[in-house]
Amino acid sequence: MSYPLKQLLTFFKMPRSTFYYTLSQLNHADKYADLKKDIVKWFKDSHETYGYRRIFLLAQQAGYPYCMETIRRIMHQELGLCPTIYNQRRRKYSSYRGNIGKIAPNLLNQHFDTTEPYRVLHTDITQIRMENGNFGYISAVLDEGSHEILAIQTSSHPDTKLILDTLAQLPTFDNSATSVLIHSDQGWHYQLAYYRNELKQHHLIQSMSRKGNCHDNAPMESFFNLLKRECLKRTEIKNINQLQQKVKNYVGWYNTKRISFKLNGMSPCQYRQKKLATVNTITS
Repeated sequence: MSYPLKQLLTFFKMPRSTFYYTLSQLNHADKYADLKKDIVKWFKDSHETYGYRRIFLLAQQAGYPYCMETIRRIMHQELGLCPTIYNQRRRKYSSYRGNIGKIAPNLLNQHFDTTEPYRVLHTDITQIRMENGNFGYISAVLDEGSHEILAIQTSSHPDTKLILDTLAQLPTFDNSATSVLIHSDQGWHYQLAYYRNELKQHHLIQSMSRKGNCHDNAPMESFFNLLKRECLKRTEIKNINQLQQKVKNYVGWYNTKRISFKLNGMSPCQYRQKKLATVNTITS
């Protein structure tokens, strides 16, 4: 059974102009169709961690002429894509046990302004509770200039071996080059003679945060928060082996694929390579 259009419009209280406009939109090709396909792909490739700002950077790199607000509207309103955010507040792991060794001066003093790789490094340890009730510990070294993770290790124990294994991963820093600073909190590992000796072997100058001031090591804190939010808090970690694999996979992606606004739309490795190439060109 069919009904006259006028009768249907009266029943649904719809103006005739609205009906014909809606009909024309249904018959009109979606000019954002290709962009939407790419947005979905980029979002999935980022493990569903990219928000509209990073998607906007990728759209720019792909040659799309749309503004950030258009990308935001398509992602949120039309595609319903939003990165998962975790706001769980947990007690921060602290390795501070008082003054049991030597406290280095705070040479950095929250001057997080270097843009050159291999000038300022940050290091710290964090913990993650696993499904079996035990904690896993993660030690890492981050390059402040490029945001690259230069070394990262996982262990069931926050012991000396974890720290030494982390330092062993670092690249070689030429002692004839500009001094390289490494900043940490006042954790007991970083106060002891073995650690200071290892830093000398790597031609690194030690700097420490003030007691109980996590903001003095903010770049490292920021990375650990990112690691947990984008990777470790998304699924239960069964054991230390799974934690190790997840951390390894995430850092591989983070260093080489994860783009950043602060790095002009590049990944940490891309930024570092470009910066060092520029320096080599100038000095050659």
